[in-house]
Amino acid sequence: MHETGLVRDLVRRIAHAAHEAGADGVSDVHVWIGALVPFSQEHFREHFEEEVRGTPVEGAALHIESSDDVGDANAQHVMLKRVGLRVPSDGQDAP
Repeated sequence: MHETGLVRDLVRRIAHAAHEAGADGVSDVHVWIGALVPFSQEHFREHFEEEVRGTPVEGAALHIESSDDVGDANAQHVMLKRVGLRVPSDGQDAP
């Protein structure tokens, strides 16, 4: 299914970015969904929760912003806006 592949690819990219940054995991994910994307926020969230299981993205808070502007140049896209990473603690308290 197209929706599953889209969300799976997004989760892979997020997990890869977390790995490259040396993060312990992902705390939050912010996405923007264009007006012509063929699924709702709820449907996107369901796919996201399924795809993150067993990945460094599991447990991340998902924040979704939707557009209703069909004339937007990105109306057919889902865009990753921001990813919050959990970084390893060095065992020292901040000053």
